[in-house]
Amino acid sequence: MRKVEPSSPPMSPSGRLLVRLAAMACLLPLLLQLPPALGLGFGLGAAAVLAAAWRKPLPPLLRLTLGGFGLLAAAWQLPGIGRDTACAVLAAMLALKPAETFSLRDGRSLVGFGLFAPFATFLLDQGPLSLVLALAAVMLALLALQRLASDEANATPPPSLLAWPATRGVLRLFGLGLPLALAAFWLFPRLPGPLWGLPQRSVATPGLSDNMQPGGMFDLMLDDSPAARVQFFGPVPAPEQMYWRGPVLWDFDGRTWHQARDLLRFSAAPMQAAGTGWDYQIDIEPTENRQLIALDLPTSLPTGAIDSALGRDFTPWAAQPLYNVTRWRMHSAPAQSAEADLPDLLRARALALPVGFNPRTLALGRQWRREAGQDPAGRADLAIANRALKLVRDHFAYTLNVPLAGRNEVDDFLFDRREGYCEHFSSAFVVLMRAAGIPARVVTGYAGAWRNPIGDYWIVRKSDAHAWAELWLPGRGWVRVDPTAAVAPERVYDTLADRQPGRIGGFSGLVPVFNTADWLRRGWNDFVLGFNAQRQQDLLKPLGLGALGGTALALLFATAAGLALAWMAWLIARGERERDPLLRAWHALDARYRKLGRGRAPHEPAQAWAARVGADTPGRGASLALLAQRFTAVRYAGRRDPTLVQALRQHHP
Repeated sequence: MRKVEPSSPPMSPSGRLLVRLAAMACLLPLLLQLPPALGLGFGLGAAAVLAAAWRKPLPPLLRLTLGGFGLLAAAWQLPGIGRDTACAVLAAMLALKPAETFSLRDGRSLVGFGLFAPFATFLLDQGPLSLVLALAAVMLALLALQRLASDEANATPPPSLLAWPATRGVLRLFGLGLPLALAAFWLFPRLPGPLWGLPQRSVATPGLSDNMQPGGMFDLMLDDSPAARVQFFGPVPAPEQMYWRGPVLWDFDGRTWHQARDLLRFSAAPMQAAGTGWDYQIDIEPTENRQLIALDLPTSLPTGAIDSALGRDFTPWAAQPLYNVTRWRMHSAPAQSAEADLPDLLRARALALPVGFNPRTLALGRQWRREAGQDPAGRADLAIANRALKLVRDHFAYTLNVPLAGRNEVDDFLFDRREGYCEHFSSAFVVLMRAAGIPARVVTGYAGAWRNPIGDYWIVRKSDAHAWAELWLPGRGWVRVDPTAAVAPERVYDTLADRQPGRIGGFSGLVPVFNTADWLRRGWNDFVLGFNAQRQQDLLKPLGLGALGGTALALLFATAAGLALAWMAWLIARGERERDPLLRAWHALDARYRKLGRGRAPHEPAQAWAARVGADTPGRGASLALLAQRFTAVRYAGRRDPTLVQALRQHHP
């Protein structure tokens, strides 16, 4: 029985190795953005598949089983449907795809499919490491496609897997596309949001929230990645003044504190500053929500590519979600008085407590009020607050190891456990103050910062997340009170040496490495991720084009892109002529005939052209026809003719 030939020839061993290397390079940046356990599992699975399917494909049933396990792992680690889940499924399929890749057609499919992975990575992260890994993956993919083309043409393989001629060709392709890429980056009209409607992430981006429930800040406080970077212009506040204000929480349901979002629609309450304050610039990492932070208390926020505002309770917020790194120029100052006259509706809201929760705390607050009495000047309120701070200082301890919350969490914390962290201290303190008849609210944000001597700026980390309280006192308005600082000031003001970024235990040798790496990342954010519409206008101002609208900017981009494409086409045509001596001699021959009005038409085959010229000049037609026949045989049939180039050069009309 005659054996049926495969529809696509097999890859050579070196081609198969290069294709799989390119696929794994494409997979690597995506794995680094998945949850660690999932990324490690898919990476080990990909290595196992490569080893098991090196010489022959895995059975279909086994491939189907492995694919099912990959989908289950993605669904288990990333519940819901979103960007993270889709990227995890893509990673699982790419890790399994080499198990069935052996023919040339399969190799091209694997490389094409693998190129989706680095681009999907940019949906999750736009950092420099992701870009470098993606560029390396694209380069390997192009090398693999070149090798597959050589396999298909039965060409002699290069002596090395990554031979310099092939690598030089890929680098040339990168160089050809660079002008177009730069034109798109510098001139494409910038929009404040993403160019398409991205689906929601399966895993929420760590950041401040508009609510606070027991344990809600735990993961954030364990994350040492930067939340913001701040550069001061002029005086720098002392560490105990570095409170970075975020959402203000008013409403308590017995378990969770909620932000009063309706108050964001009103302008900030009257505030009288106690000094000149601080002028600073803050770069906020993307959180995909509208929460901003500002040094307490902010006096003004900028209006730029994304509008911002201060709510009635001095909550800074943005009009649009922060999908990218954003830069804000702000001013803040310590308050001598903030909302000295509290409206009745806000007073009632700042005293409200849910019915049926924390009876012991409510009884204690009422008892303290009876003992302190009433004082319109606010001295009794201040005495109650100081009494609560003394209680915390004398009998409480700071710890992150806290059991699950019960129904009466504040009672459990104040009377039984007496251990917790900032959200427990601030929540219990505000409930106790409200029970004593003192208007109070919870403020969330960050406390402290780390100064990076390289670049002279301050890093606010997510682990600096903090919650404190604000009391309303007659004549002074809202006053910050931090009960956590009474029991653990080192946790609030970031003065412990072992909290230095890059420090591991007692070893601090990695601190300079962290400072340098963060300084480089800040430069990347500034130069690449922070290049917004305003920065684009500033770039064009020296050319007199700073006031261009969207339509004019689009036309400018189209012009620059057209010039870049024309330059690419010219270089490709010029390079092709320069590389091939046969084509160079043939085109020179055509040019000599063109001077006599007998040049070859662009669509005209070589032998048809020779026949047309022979009809006009019979004396030269035979020799030109022979040259055209020899040229066609060498160019398209692969024959060898060492004397053809010289013959073309010596032939004259």
